[in-house]
Amino acid sequence: MRRTSLILVAALLACAWRKSDDPRADVRALADAGKLEDAERLARNGGPTMTALLGEVLVIRGKLAEADSVFRVALTADAAGRRSAEASLAELAYRRGDRTEALRRAVALTVAYERGASQWTADDRVAAGRAYVLQGTAAAVRQALAAFDYAIAADSTNLEARLRTGELFLDKYNAPDAKLSFDDVLKRSPEHARALLGLARVADFEGKPEQAALLKRSLAANPSLVGAQLMLGKSHLEAEAYDSATAAARRALAVDSSSLGAWSLDAASAYMTGDSTEYRRALAAARKLNPQPADFFAELAEAAARQRRYGDGVRLAREALAMDSSSVRALGLVGTNELRAGRMDEGRAVLERAFAIDPFNLWHKNTLDLLDLVRTFKTIDRGHFRIVAPPEEAELLSMYLVPLMEEAYDSLSKRYRYTPPTTVRFEIYKRHADFSVRTVGLAGLGALGVSFGPVLALDAPSARERGQFNWGSTAWHELAHTFTLGLSNNRAPRWLSEGLSVLEERRARPGWGADATVEFLSAYQGGKLRPVSQLNDGFVRPRAPIETLHSYYLASLVCEMIEAEHGVGALVDMLTAYRDGLETPAVFARVLKLTPAQIDAKFDAWFRARFAVPLRAVLAEDGKGEPGGAFVSTMRSAVAYMTAGNADSARAVLLRAQALFPDYAGGGAPSQYLAQLARDRGDLRDALAQITRLTTRSETAWDANLLEVELREKLGDSVGVRAPLERLIWISPYEVSVHVKLAELATRRRDHARAVLERRAILALDPPDALDARYQLARVLLDGGDVAGARKELLGVLEQAPSFEKAQTLLLELRGRITPGGTP
Repeated sequence: MRRTSLILVAALLACAWRKSDDPRADVRALADAGKLEDAERLARNGGPTMTALLGEVLVIRGKLAEADSVFRVALTADAAGRRSAEASLAELAYRRGDRTEALRRAVALTVAYERGASQWTADDRVAAGRAYVLQGTAAAVRQALAAFDYAIAADSTNLEARLRTGELFLDKYNAPDAKLSFDDVLKRSPEHARALLGLARVADFEGKPEQAALLKRSLAANPSLVGAQLMLGKSHLEAEAYDSATAAARRALAVDSSSLGAWSLDAASAYMTGDSTEYRRALAAARKLNPQPADFFAELAEAAARQRRYGDGVRLAREALAMDSSSVRALGLVGTNELRAGRMDEGRAVLERAFAIDPFNLWHKNTLDLLDLVRTFKTIDRGHFRIVAPPEEAELLSMYLVPLMEEAYDSLSKRYRYTPPTTVRFEIYKRHADFSVRTVGLAGLGALGVSFGPVLALDAPSARERGQFNWGSTAWHELAHTFTLGLSNNRAPRWLSEGLSVLEERRARPGWGADATVEFLSAYQGGKLRPVSQLNDGFVRPRAPIETLHSYYLASLVCEMIEAEHGVGALVDMLTAYRDGLETPAVFARVLKLTPAQIDAKFDAWFRARFAVPLRAVLAEDGKGEPGGAFVSTMRSAVAYMTAGNADSARAVLLRAQALFPDYAGGGAPSQYLAQLARDRGDLRDALAQITRLTTRSETAWDANLLEVELREKLGDSVGVRAPLERLIWISPYEVSVHVKLAELATRRRDHARAVLERRAILALDPPDALDARYQLARVLLDGGDVAGARKELLGVLEQAPSFEKAQTLLLELRGRITPGGTP
């Protein structure tokens, strides 16, 4: 029935085209539907009034030389279309790299428009807008938008003006207004392919998952839409699905063999896979279209940077600049990638050049503003690391971060048999928006940290609400990337590099790194997570935002399985194989002796054995999108008993839930409730046993760690209390009371180094009684034998408060330790 209906609709549409009173509209409708041969045939049969329109169809089909000739005929033969032909000739000259001819024609057209715009038709005004766009200045962009607006005012049915408006807004980083323009087109033509492509680009710009569905609709409406095929191909390229990226490029070239973007995509895929023959073929085709194809190399540079090959990105972008020194795109790529390599002055200088040419570029403006902020940061060089952080936090954070990272550096160097060639730069931002700009040029990135190899950036603990993340494990995660990307020459796929980083977190400290949750197991049960062979898609093409988060943990489990069954050396060998240029199937074959299908099956079996107990108790989502199963229903019953005040029944049900999912440490874990119930009935040891099930498994459990501190103090466990106190610092280092307890504990245990660390941390937090904090620091310095340091602190205290009695007494004690010769 549905097939019959579709055939009938197609027949009616064909009939409508034949009977239309406006043949020009028929040609456009056929072209918009991807029926390019039919559109060309109809335009050729339309006589002189269709000449310019015929040229436009020929351009879409890649017949540029013939289109050029047709447009020149239209300049004289078709008064109604001559201005569109003039704009098209200017655009063709621009595509050939003849900027002088392109600008000559564009300026002549806009000068004529400014002299007599009132007599111009809507299509003429669109032509003027196109000519302004070619001129490229900020003023010309505004004039282009005005010309498109006038075209719409003259003819509200002119979809081309609305499409051009949306595309220009998006090219100038104004996604909201671009969306409004594309939505206006869809109100008049609900499945318009270019409008759907525009919305897909808007969604991609804003990081929204619906871009894939919009792109699919666009291609369904017009499979011959080259821009849509290129967007699809780029998404494949980013997912490292190079065969699929190449296929999309070939489909685009089958429609338009003159598409520089399609040849660039084909070349990028070949470049990434080391196919030098295909790369040279694509480059030759690009140079035939334009002897100086700067955009070709800019496209390659962007593709390389997206695959974390930042050095290649700089080199390729510089090749683009050698062909076009004013290419904003190439300048931006050079500048951004220089910054990612830590060459801050060089990167800034290039970005300033780019922004001077295109002041609309939001990425460049945001990054330059951020660099102004970073100039106010404090830089601390210690060991293998350079810490760059806001001055009010730099000392505090570096006290803890540097020793942790030196530990990580030693551990990772041994495991991966690799040493970074340069000092590792850590940039720390107290505003998440600043970190986001450093990473992608825009606010709104959901990540906590990013690694560019030897340059790392991450949120300060103050950038998030307490309990949202663990800044110690985040730093360890990002430093692991420095090693895995470095060893693989930045060729490791995302799933492997991210999986190893999460696995390294779990090695670093108990409870660090991701762990299994009800939602994760439910997603796996429901088939919503990718198999190993497609795991990269979970990062770059998630079907829902939560899939990205789940993919991190899933990838770490794949790495865990490989290490368990093949040894840690297999992971190193895989990174080396990627460095040698092998793709994933070949890497699996060389190192693991498995095909992608075999490793998919092997991992699934391993996973189901690893999580056999909780998998029996957690089911896939129900019809309402909520996880189900015995664990979920048991926890609901337990919470109901607790709400009703029935503690005994609640405890019995919670213990059953705990048996169903013993390691669960997510929100509302059984151990959390059982610890509360035990404390309420006075059983402190049982409460401690329960709460440690949570604190040793969850890296962000602030309240649970506080409870563990309380319980250990009441039980007199002066040794065990140190662990939860230290965990609290990695969740948030800003609580003075936590540092005081650690300092006092260290002093009692005669751990002078730790006592000094904590007293310095208290002072760095600018406590209410800074003089007493400085006195306490002097006290522990003296206890540790640092007489000179203690004396310096005491003199500083007495300089501000000469009558500070405790400081005077300690200074006298200090002098008693100094011999007449002046040495302690």
